[in-house]
Amino acid sequence: MNHGFLRVAACAPSVRPADVDFNLEGIIHSLHKMEEEKVELTVFPEMSITAYTCADLFHNSALIDAAERAIFRLRDLSRGMKGHFVVGLPLRHGGSLYNCAAIFRNGDVRLTAKTYVPNYNEFYERRWWRPLDRGAEMRIDILGESFTMSANTVFESHGALFGIEICEDLWVPIPPSCHLAMGGAEVILNLSASDDLIGKYDYLLSLIRQQSARCLCAYAYAGAGWGESSTDLVFDGKAIIAEDGAILASNRRWDPSDNVVITDIDIEALRRDRLHRTTFSDCADNNSAMNVRRVGAVENENGFDGERPLRRYVNPLPFVPSSSEMMESRCDEIVNIQAAGLAKRLEAIHCSSLVVGISGGLDSTLALLIAVKAFDRLGIPRAGITGVTMPGFGTTGRTHRNAIGLMNELGVTAMEIPIADAVTQHFKDIGHNPDKHDVTYENSQARERTQILMDLSNKLGGIVLGTGDLSELALGWATYNGDHMSMYGVNAGVPKTLVRYLVNYFALLEPVDSEIRRLLLDIVNTPISPELIPASSEGAILQKTEDLVGPYELHDFFLYYMLRFGFATERIRFLARHAFSPDEYPDETIDKWLKVFMKRFFQQQFKRSCLPDGPKVGSVCLSPRGDWRMPSDASSSLWMS
Repeated sequence: MNHGFLRVAACAPSVRPADVDFNLEGIIHSLHKMEEEKVELTVFPEMSITAYTCADLFHNSALIDAAERAIFRLRDLSRGMKGHFVVGLPLRHGGSLYNCAAIFRNGDVRLTAKTYVPNYNEFYERRWWRPLDRGAEMRIDILGESFTMSANTVFESHGALFGIEICEDLWVPIPPSCHLAMGGAEVILNLSASDDLIGKYDYLLSLIRQQSARCLCAYAYAGAGWGESSTDLVFDGKAIIAEDGAILASNRRWDPSDNVVITDIDIEALRRDRLHRTTFSDCADNNSAMNVRRVGAVENENGFDGERPLRRYVNPLPFVPSSSEMMESRCDEIVNIQAAGLAKRLEAIHCSSLVVGISGGLDSTLALLIAVKAFDRLGIPRAGITGVTMPGFGTTGRTHRNAIGLMNELGVTAMEIPIADAVTQHFKDIGHNPDKHDVTYENSQARERTQILMDLSNKLGGIVLGTGDLSELALGWATYNGDHMSMYGVNAGVPKTLVRYLVNYFALLEPVDSEIRRLLLDIVNTPISPELIPASSEGAILQKTEDLVGPYELHDFFLYYMLRFGFATERIRFLARHAFSPDEYPDETIDKWLKVFMKRFFQQQFKRSCLPDGPKVGSVCLSPRGDWRMPSDASSSLWMS
């Protein structure tokens, strides 16, 4: 493995029914390519040695003899290869014929066979094959040599564990992969020969996704393809690799030239998820009677040397859907989660009044939009939402106009309460020089604003809606007992990179020529800033958050892999260098802000230990009551070193 990644391939080379030599040459040709690509584990289709559509020729000794001879040629080939591979072929034993998978690992050959043999519709495999009982283990004689064939077996390859399914095994109520995964298999290889019918491909994809998610594993599927007999059926040559519910790679269907997919499986992430989701091991314990066998590494296993570029897509914006097709449905789901959480809180406390600070920035805009959606859902007049803009020393004309304009266009109650005089008096009271633009200068403004909102909510009989987002909570970029505090933090589960997309989503729902759309799009394009430092002489924002704490793109990336998978700093750095181009973020830039993230994440835990309530939206959350419990004085030395 390389940095915890196992390189896996699914191959579906062209075949000729009953032409073992031709099929063998195709497999060998593919294997040489896999060695060049440094593939550690390759799966070929069901009956890839003979082709699947040989029908009653499977009962002809000439075909079976040729298939058996192929085992020895592939064994000799495997001795000089670093990669391991699995092929499908027919084998006879004890007066029966089995639909087998042969596993080749540097000269070591192991066998397993199909557990569930279909005999319905277009499939009549019981005519030829006998199913291998789940607990079976036997010695098979092949041309004078003895080989072990066993069911329910997990094999080791390059530090990872894998198991085998054959076609129909995936389609039964409890696939063998369930037991194999609970027995330790992190990768499932499926040798298949599933013909193509209308709608079957989409159904198959859903099966593969669900099985990889349910078993917390990777799933590599190689299906018989071009060259199989078309007497009654057609095969398109499918190559698919999934990991934990997501399709990582799939080939073009109906194209014989595109018959292989290669990707790097994140074994470390799968192991972390199994460790984290304690019910996985509980289920494994409850099914201990399955008695999964384990075959360890071969003695002469020789891995690929040196570093290699990661061969998989790593989303630089892991919180944001990677396809435009998913964006609308995902945004709709998120805003409904937020609005439902707020609506339930208002309903539970019999409250029809809400106060929210509006700065003209992204976070407060999203909070206001969610508040409007919640009030509309409950049938409460929008006038019950009091938006308060509180211009201070750094407020610019652009954000002020957007704040006022948005409140007016949405029909909420708009208020403006300048804070400069009150904060200036406060500076006099505590003896602070207002020309000194330090943390006292900034936090005094944030706490003054929070005080206004809290007292106003008391006066109106309402609650204060928090606007701070998940990224700010991770970095501690909030004033303790200032904007850190509210009665309900509606954005607490939404990272900054996603906030921008959500506001843009609301904008696109509006008519093209609407004022609300214009305002929202301008807010999306406004630099992120707390506006606590005076603007330039031209009225431009000088205090840009990302200049101070770093790009939110990077911090959200670090946050995702820190919390979602518990990765160490070195691995997060490795992934970031792959996800972002050097032109965008050079290595030294990634290292700089990763150090800042780790330092702030540990130092600022005390703020997260007393967060207001707020809805969980995605897989990463920092609520101290649920997802993230951490000592406020935990040492960061391991992550900083």
